[in-house]
Amino acid sequence: VQLQASGGGLVQAGGSLRLSCATSRRASSNNAMGWFRQAPGKEREFVTAVSWNGGSTIYADSVKGRFTISRDYGKNVVYLQMNSLKPEDTAVYYCAVSRRAVPSRASSEYSYWGQGTQVTVSS
Repeated sequence: VQLQASGGGLVQAGGSLRLSCATSRRASSNNAMGWFRQAPGKEREFVTAVSWNGGSTIYADSVKGRFTISRDYGKNVVYLQMNSLKPEDTAVYYCAVSRRAVPSRASSEYSYWGQGTQVTVSS
């Protein structure tokens, strides 16, 4: 199973980016998917996740109201729309496929991971 994350880059504080994660239908159609991030010198942390049917989403408190996760079944892609970006959002962002249908904050629930895409927010 391969996940291909893209869309990262350099943006000024207050700006927006949209990340994409493409995967195979077989790998993700019945599974929740999530985004995690890891900043330099810090542990990987949960950002957001969406259920297998897109009907349920969860967010970390630090991004709630600024980030939105969605999925396009026709294209087998999960998106992360990031608005009002802050310097503390700077990290490598990873998408992942869960073992379960419902979203989870625990990285141990995710079995497949993408390669990561760098997001840098300048002040």
